[in-house]
Amino acid sequence: MTDDPFTAHRGLLFTVAYEMLGSAADADDVVQETWLRWAEVDRAAVREPRAYLVRIVTRQALNRLRTVSRRREDYVGEWLPEPLLTSPDVAEDVELAESVSIAMLTVLETLGPTERAVLVLHEVFDVPYDEIAEAVGKSSAAVRQIAHRAREHVAARRPRTAVSRSEQHEVVDRFLAAVTGGDVQGLLDVLAPDVVVVADSGGLAPAARRPVTGRERVANALARFAEFAPHVQITTPLINGAVAARIDAGGEFETAITFVVEDGRISRMYAMRNPHKLGRLDTVAELRR
Repeated sequence: MTDDPFTAHRGLLFTVAYEMLGSAADADDVVQETWLRWAEVDRAAVREPRAYLVRIVTRQALNRLRTVSRRREDYVGEWLPEPLLTSPDVAEDVELAESVSIAMLTVLETLGPTERAVLVLHEVFDVPYDEIAEAVGKSSAAVRQIAHRAREHVAARRPRTAVSRSEQHEVVDRFLAAVTGGDVQGLLDVLAPDVVVVADSGGLAPAARRPVTGRERVANALARFAEFAPHVQITTPLINGAVAARIDAGGEFETAITFVVEDGRISRMYAMRNPHKLGRLDTVAELRR
């Protein structure tokens, strides 16, 4: 154990920043900026170090979010959150696993910066409204209203059902068996009728620049995978708290796929192909609540 509050809460601070930004690289920068401000503080005057640090990291993340939002407008193709390799502990914490899932982070991208901060702090980290108000520069009453609107917005877009890790594994294994075997019927059986596939390559690798929708279109496209990539290695690590697929072709890591499983079928897939956003999948990320 450490007596330094920043060190003790570093995992929490990174998780707050990551959930607000969807980028591990940006979250690292925000945590570093938080440390620099913490280093200048009179520690004896800080009654609640955890709350104080969360307030600093929130403000820094808000500043960064407003900057990167403009940058993402010029992004080539679809932008997806940066995936992270996660431990079984994250997967077992249902609320944390859902909050860091690629599906949820993608929904959070549709919120404004303040709405996102309020929702993340209150719903995931149980930060009281008055503390959130101080962090985002709003009144407690305004923060409550923002939280209500943000919850309704997210509820209308988030996946409807929680799925056990064993069911995730079973469905993902069926999907991968069908893909590697070129089994179109097997793909049709494991994909939801309105399945959506979103790929992020940043223009740096071959990928569809718009979402691909519909079971038949997706199945027919994926059925040729074995023909084009006959010697790939596929593993199923835990990425962002859920069972995922890692594809290594020719000894090089080139794709990470995360899934949304509903009613025993895959309803959404998020394929990360941007090489600049695959660097965090060799070391387990420290995510905390």
